[in-house]
This record gives sequence, C-alpha cells and structure tokens, in this order.
Amino acid sequence: MRKFKTLCLAGAAGLAVASAASAQSVAQGAPGDLPTWSSAAKTGAGASYEAYVDGQYRDGGPTGAVSKVWFSIADGVLTETMYGLIHEAQIKALRFAVVTPDGLALEGDDTTAKTEYMHVDAEGRPLSPAYKVTTRDRAGRFEIEKRIFTDPDRNALVLRVVITALSGEATPYLLLEPHIANTGVEDRGAVTPQGFHAWEGSTHLVLKPSEAFTAASVGFVGVSDGLTDLKDGKLDWTYASTGETAGNTMMTGALPTIRMGQSVSRDFVIGFGDSEAAAQAAAGGAFATGLDEVLARFNGEGERAGWEDYVASLSELPRIAEQATDGGKLAYASALMLKVQEDRTHAGALIASLSNPWGDTVDASKSSTGYKAVWPRDFYQVAMALAALGDRETPLAAFNYLPQVQVGANTPGNTGVGGWFLQKTHVDGELEWVAVQLDQTAMPIMLGYRLWKMGWLSDAEMADHYRSMLKPAADFLVDGGKVGLLWNDAEIKPPFTQQERWEEQQGYSPSSTAAVVAGLTVAADMARASGDAAGAVRYQMAADSYASKIEERMFTTNGDFGDGRYYIRISQNENPNDKAPIGAANGQIAPAEDRVVDGGFLELVRYGVRKADDAHIVSTLPVYDDQSLEPLYRVRYDFGPEGDKTPGWRRYGVDGYGEDHVTGANYGVGGQMSPGQRGRVWPFFTGERGHYELARVSVNGTPSAADIAAIRQTYVRGMERFANDGLMLAEQVWDGVGDPTVRDYALGQNTDSATPLAWTHAEYLKLLRSLADSKVWDRYDPVHDRYAR
Repeated sequence: MRKFKTLCLAGAAGLAVASAASAQSVAQGAPGDLPTWSSAAKTGAGASYEAYVDGQYRDGGPTGAVSKVWFSIADGVLTETMYGLIHEAQIKALRFAVVTPDGLALEGDDTTAKTEYMHVDAEGRPLSPAYKVTTRDRAGRFEIEKRIFTDPDRNALVLRVVITALSGEATPYLLLEPHIANTGVEDRGAVTPQGFHAWEGSTHLVLKPSEAFTAASVGFVGVSDGLTDLKDGKLDWTYASTGETAGNTMMTGALPTIRMGQSVSRDFVIGFGDSEAAAQAAAGGAFATGLDEVLARFNGEGERAGWEDYVASLSELPRIAEQATDGGKLAYASALMLKVQEDRTHAGALIASLSNPWGDTVDASKSSTGYKAVWPRDFYQVAMALAALGDRETPLAAFNYLPQVQVGANTPGNTGVGGWFLQKTHVDGELEWVAVQLDQTAMPIMLGYRLWKMGWLSDAEMADHYRSMLKPAADFLVDGGKVGLLWNDAEIKPPFTQQERWEEQQGYSPSSTAAVVAGLTVAADMARASGDAAGAVRYQMAADSYASKIEERMFTTNGDFGDGRYYIRISQNENPNDKAPIGAANGQIAPAEDRVVDGGFLELVRYGVRKADDAHIVSTLPVYDDQSLEPLYRVRYDFGPEGDKTPGWRRYGVDGYGEDHVTGANYGVGGQMSPGQRGRVWPFFTGERGHYELARVSVNGTPSAADIAAIRQTYVRGMERFANDGLMLAEQVWDGVGDPTVRDYALGQNTDSATPLAWTHAEYLKLLRSLADSKVWDRYDPVHDRYAR
C-alpha cells in the first residue's frame, strides 16, 4: 500500500528574531577573520528522502513537500549544511563550547567522537541517515549527545541535544557559524535569547531553541565572537546585532550551568528560506509537528513515506548484502550515501562528495563547490551502483539529466565542437572546469546502453537518446575537433585525451582508452538498433583501431621497473619506450613516463577490452604491486598483520594530491603546491582489484565458491575495514608515510581529503553485485565478445 504523509503547515506565531531587537549593542570588528570551511573527514551525511514525481522533484508526491537541506558531521560536530542547491552551504559549523572549573573546552578540538545510526534493522544495518553523535571531553568533564536529522516536509534541520556534566559543574554554549549563500564574508546576524537570525541577500536562516538561551551574542570571528569572549570563562559581550556591517560571523547562545551528574536537554531547529518569515515558519513548523513525529516521517516508519521506503525499493540490496563480511552494514550505509548525494532540484544530478577537500584551510570568502559538483565519471560510477541495487528510478533520472552537461550549441560561450561532456559543473549545469576527458564522454554512452539492455529504456526511448545525445558523443570520440569554451581552444584527436581520469595529464591513457573503446562498441550496437548502419560501422572501426594500438602506445618493453614490461599510466606520444617526461603536477617532479604506473590498465579488463590473463595485463601486475619501490614511486600498501592483510593502492607513483608528508600541511594551502605533498591510498582501488580478480578466476568459466569466498575475504572485507565509525568510505586513507604525530591520522583510515566519496561507496556496492552475479557488473558483453575472447 502506498504510504502517505500528513503535511503540517507551519505558522509563524511564536518566536520572532528581529533585526531591530532591543539591541544592547552592535558587534564590532567587521569583517572578522578570513573564513574557511570545515574538515572534509565526514563521519556522517544526511538529507531527507524525497520521492520523484514523473522523474522529477516537485511537491505533492508521496513524500509531500520537497526538503532541500543536507548536513554533514565531522569531529563530532555539525559541519557544512546546505540549503537550496546541494552545493549551497549556509552553515560552516555548529558546536558547543563548555566552561568548566578547569577552563574552556571546545567540541571537536577537546573531545572524542562517536557516530551511530539512529534507525537500524534487527541486524544493525542503517535504514536512514539520522545520526546519534556523542562527544566526550578528553579530560572526562562532560559528554554531549546530539541527534541530527532533517524535516522531510520543510527546509529545516533538527538537533536534539543532551549535555551531561561528568565531573564538576559545566556551562555549555552553542556556537553557530553561518556561511550564508556559500561564503563566509557577507553574513549579517541578530540574536535574542529566543533565537538567532542570519542572512545574506535573500537567503535566511533562523535557529530556534526549545527553551530560551540564558544569554545570546553575535560577533565577528576572531574579534567580537562568543568563542573569543569565552577565553576568560565568561560571556561578557552580549551583542544583539551586526548592525549595518557584514562579515564572518558567529552566534552564541548560553545554556544553564549544570552540576556534576546532571544533564540539560535542549532541542534546536534551524529553518531556511528566502525570507526571515519563511525560515521562521520552517523552524516553527517542525516544532509544531513534534520532533518525534518529524523523525518518524524522516525514517518512513509505519504508514509514513521516508527512507524505509527507499531502502525497501532496492530489490537487489538484500541479495548483494549477503556478499558482505560485516553483515551488510556498509552496503546499507552505502546505498543511503549515494541517494543522499543527489540534488533535490535537478533530479539525477549525482555529485562526487558532500564535502570540500581539506576544507579547514579552503578560503570561504568566495563561493566554491569543492566536490559538491557533477563529474560524468563519478556520476557514471554512482548511477551504475544504484542500478546494481535495483534502484530503477534514479539511474533513469540521472541519464535524463545528462544533456544539461553535454556541450552543444546551447552551451553558454561555446564556439567549438560539441558532443563531449563537461569536466565539472554545478548541478544546474553552470560551467566550472572545461577540460576534455574522453572517458567522461564515453561513460554516458555506456550508461545508456546498460539501461537499454536491462529493459529500463525502451527501444524507442533509446533511439531518441541516441539521436539527440549519444550519437553526438560517439561522433566526438571518433572525430574530436577544435574546442572553444572558456580557456580551452585545444584540438582534440581521440584517443589522445586532453586529460585522463586523474585530471592532470594529456596523452594516451589505458583507462581512458578502455572507456572509449567500450563506449564506441556499444554505440555501434545502439546505432544498428536505431537504423544508423553507417554510424555503426564508423564507431566500430574507430574502436577497433584504438584497441589494436593500445600496447604499442601505452605498454613499455624497456621500463625501469621489474622486468621492464608493463602498462604505463600515460604516454604523451606514440612511443612508450622513449622515456619522455610527462607533465609535473601537484608540486612534484616531471617523471619519465615509464616511472609512473597506475591501476588504469585494469579498466581494460573490467570493460572487456582485454582478457584478465592477457600477457600484458599479467606482466604489469608485479610492478603495480611492488612494495619494494621507494615511496615516491610505490603504489601498493598493505595494512594489518601478516596473514590478514588489506591491500590498498595509491592513484599512481609520484602523486602529490594529498597532505605534505614532511610538514603535515593540507594540500595546496593558499593555492601553493609543495614537493612534500603526497597522494595517499584510495580505497576504491581495492574494489577495482577485486573486480579484476573476479575476472581472472572467471576466464575459464563460472568461478567456484572458493574463488568467490577468497575475493570476499580480501577485497570486500578490505573495503569494509577502510570505513570509519559512521560507515563512510573516503577518497584517501593514510598510508603511514610521514611523521604520525604531525597529523592525527590512523593507518588505513580517512585523511581530510574527502569523505564520503560517492565513487568509493559505488565501487563497494558494484563489487558486491559482481560477486553475487559471479560476473563483473561493469563488463560490456559486446566489448568482451569482440576483444577478450
């Protein structure tokens, strides 16, 4: 039976946080310190589940009004919270400072943290992204429990907080740092004990407490804010407003002092809107509904429509979760994370991560998306993983979204060739990065083919998409042409790519070429089915040509490593044996092409371009796995005790996309690169290798149960071990290179690069599906049948 929600219209009665509130004084010191974002090492991320209406997000469907609020959690505190489009952050952080007889303690800096899911099934598998976050003072003086979720019927975020004094008395203070309209420089604010109001232009935030604060103040960070004031243990300043000035603000609300063994409980709702009245209505409406009921709606309990309904719709999830070694906990969390990281205005707009990498040193004076943006490569991984779960609606919405990010006559400023897909865009299609990456043009073709072959696109629908979107993409992969968009005026000559999947190098790339060959081969299949016989012949001829030259362009026979025979990461000419240098990137040297190996050659097997036991593939594995190489060139790192190792791999040798292993500084602080920067281990390579191992044991037929069990124990369990306590999978985990005291990193656990990374969660789910099917999920039969028999 279809579930329903009873919509509750919020009244604006009650608290009114007015800019002209009986001001005791106006905060001084604008604009305050230079703003930054928060740590990208998230242990939680959430949003409401919203059902589509005819493939789009609009009010009035099974889940009622569409909530457009996302939140994240790091170090035990609420971090970037978005409202509007998924990249539009409105809050940097909300945390508590606690004054004790021994001094001031700050949540995050002075506490440990534990993240748990509030709503789980009998096996402990999460059913919704509602969290209980517990922080505990390292000195044992207090504990703070926060329950965090959104209102699925409004643009509002709920925090239900219990603070307990464990030794001596404690006086807690709520600290809210707005970053309205995705920056931290033009915010204004007003406070009273009854609540906070922050705004910039037509974007507003109202925080409403369940009981009034004992005192409140607003100020400019580093000068007149509450945290600065509390350094002496007292809130002396009670600024009611920022007045006519704007800047980087902080709002502070005092709670009652509690004695040892006592607790104070408070609920807080943060409403968002295009006016103060709208934000107030959102916050007040949640309270009027009742926060227990709001949570029940969020979860989809009983006859309510919510996250339980989405999880129940994933027809393949129970089956593939049986391949997990953790009882399915990470599989269910991964399913939630992929759906959370979709925009709620542009249906199908799947982003890379709800984080801003190394955000605590990223300048927030200018609007930026970080990873809250669309890359067609990451997008493809997520759409395919959702399809693997049995989610039919989201991959179709994603496929229908893709024309927004394909270059054509309607692309603003385009004066060049069309058909290719943009490197990186906002979810509304706004241009951000415009390099040409050929795999990102091939993958939409591959996705369309897969949806068609699964029967999710009819023949007629496929033919329509072929003519309007996929044929122009395939034509570009054959012909290339001169680009004319923003700075990019390059002449593209496939399969030579302007950038490969790591977005740093031009040339002939095994991973890019694998996708191009696969994309053109399945394009030929769709062309034939659509009546385009000439196109089919053209695409297959190009694919055959590209495939036939892979080794002569990208396989060295006189390399410096191993026996000298292996695929290289990239070659900038057609001779992989001339030891020509590739480009310098991320503060590193410009190494000879044969001294940089990556896992891109495994994509040749994944898509079916080469057999798993191809001699070139087999001869590359020992170099890829060589742990005796010096750290600059070494790619593989194993974690754990002997006999129970978890294998992991860096992107490639000489990777500088990471923290400085000498100083511990974040990547690219202030836009400056350093030679000590080091890219670490990326967990999704463990999944990629698991897929290769499945292909390897399947060369002679269906793999045995013992083969599947061995892959599960090494690669599935390995990825599960990389997850943090919130079941988030990272872009990068620490490989142990560098001084461990410089950064508070644990071996094999996430760095501050980007967590959760949708691609990593997608790779894990696809590996589970592949094992459940005894067949690589991303393998394309026409490709395999033509090139890998």
